[in-house]
Amino acid sequence: MRPQESVTFNAQQVQQLKKLVMQREGLTLEFKRKAAFPEKIVREMIAFANTKGGILLVGIGDDLTIPGLKHPEDDSHVIKQALKKCKPALKYTETYIPIGNARTVIQYEIAESTNKPHYLLTDTETKESFVRVEDKSIKASREVREIAKRSQHKKDIRFNYGEHEHLLMKYLDVNNTITLKKFTEISGLKKFYASKKLILLVLADVLRVSPNERGDIYSLAFRSGESSLHRNGS
Repeated sequence: MRPQESVTFNAQQVQQLKKLVMQREGLTLEFKRKAAFPEKIVREMIAFANTKGGILLVGIGDDLTIPGLKHPEDDSHVIKQALKKCKPALKYTETYIPIGNARTVIQYEIAESTNKPHYLLTDTETKESFVRVEDKSIKASREVREIAKRSQHKKDIRFNYGEHEHLLMKYLDVNNTITLKKFTEISGLKKFYASKKLILLVLADVLRVSPNERGDIYSLAFRSGESSLHRNGS
């Protein structure tokens, strides 16, 4: 049975769709006009799963118009094919929303995963992971991937408060935030060891991390500010 034949126009469902679109893209909402580049759609879905979950609508324009899809089953097929490159397999709900004039919007609901981080296998067999930051999906650093993985199973995290930790706290008292690069500079540690310390301090709820394409930003956990990947188990 073709998708258009299995669902019928529902005015209330369309009204809910319009309300959702008017919220505009954000941390848990993304629009795509069509599935011309299915791997980009899968990246968004991976980012939602690795962060706080979200809804992805295919058939919505950047200008908030709702043109829909003429052949939604074709878009669905290429997206499902691209999802085969996602490891571990991604859980999602797919819903067809007929909007009239033989057009349909596809809604994908992706819950925050309990098996993160999820990766996209590239054509060169390398693994790329993504997280959601505001209304964008960005590539996750090694540190963010490790925090996402270990935060799901963490118990009592312990660390030694030594010279390097003291330098870090002293720096944050003055500057509020720090990057891995800066921490390696002030501590004299090699990048690998500086990274391990920052990861451990995030897991111990001493620091929080805000993913950033130009370098993740770390700050003290008890300070107010933008939501972090680690908070609320994300």
